[in-house]
Amino acid sequence: MLDAIRLGPSDDATAVTATQLREVVTRLVHAGQWRPGDADILVVMDTGYDVTHLAYVLADLPVELVGRLRSDRVMLRDAGPRRSTPRGGQPRKHGGVLTFSKPESWHTPDQATTCDTTRYGTAQALAWDRMHPRLQARGPWLDHCGELPLIHGTLIRLNVAHLPGDRDPKPVWLWSWRTGMTGADVDLRWQAFLRRFDLEHTFRLFKQTLGWTVPKVRDPHTAELLDDPTLIARYRAAMDGQAVGRMVPSLPYIDTVPVDGGLRVRLTTTRAVLNVGEDAVTLSAVGAVYEFAREAEAVLRPLVDGRTMDLAALADTAGLVLEDVVGLVQELVAGQAAVVGSLL
Repeated sequence: MLDAIRLGPSDDATAVTATQLREVVTRLVHAGQWRPGDADILVVMDTGYDVTHLAYVLADLPVELVGRLRSDRVMLRDAGPRRSTPRGGQPRKHGGVLTFSKPESWHTPDQATTCDTTRYGTAQALAWDRMHPRLQARGPWLDHCGELPLIHGTLIRLNVAHLPGDRDPKPVWLWSWRTGMTGADVDLRWQAFLRRFDLEHTFRLFKQTLGWTVPKVRDPHTAELLDDPTLIARYRAAMDGQAVGRMVPSLPYIDTVPVDGGLRVRLTTTRAVLNVGEDAVTLSAVGAVYEFAREAEAVLRPLVDGRTMDLAALADTAGLVLEDVVGLVQELVAGQAAVVGSLL
């Protein structure tokens, strides 16, 4: 993972990013994570990065950059082989223009693939080989000496059937400095981009929901605790156990629950957590923890599953006498974790 750097007023984001990438790739090579003969390290980035300039300044590294482009961009075709004209002059540097927002400007793609995905439905990708942007002497190219280069790459347009949550998707445009791609190469690049998207939202979960930017880890043992693979599951269980229930008064049975098998009971929360041990079971609900004998699992399980049950049915299922079931339910009602009534 790259070290986070706070940009100063005079810092150039592209130059800082190039330095970060060079440092991390150098560390990977020194650590033996990349060796001569291995495939290039795939670096995937979202919009906001000048992927063309980064590809130029990092051309000496074993990396391939894939970056997302804005939908209002244009790309230029290769001018093709040089040819002389009767009028002479400089040969053409650029070919035809491909405007992302104007399908009529698109020429026949060099690759077209279609495949099914689990999260996004059918994904269709079009790829045009040897496409380059028209560079201008500004921004990171302002201090470039000599003629601005032509940086060819592969332009990919990805369109999926739907997004999670049934949102309408917009096409995604990607550019890689790799040329001569096959259909499988194209699929690998856009799949890597979608994978980057999932990872980005995972880090957002860590930061915004789990608050992992708050702890100041100063001890290796503390870091090991954060690396526990069960941490998220335990965190969710703890949050579920503290979730406030739907406060429904158990009228008229506020103080005591009568021994009446026809009464019905349900929990006031749908996020209760039941933990079963060797000798006891614990129920975490509405911010409290209740501990019962092991036999109480058969009583609590259908309630935790969200079912409304007759007291008599619970007693029969658990093989307990009705009085014991009523005593258990009375404790939950007193803690506002359950409600009883004849019309539930």
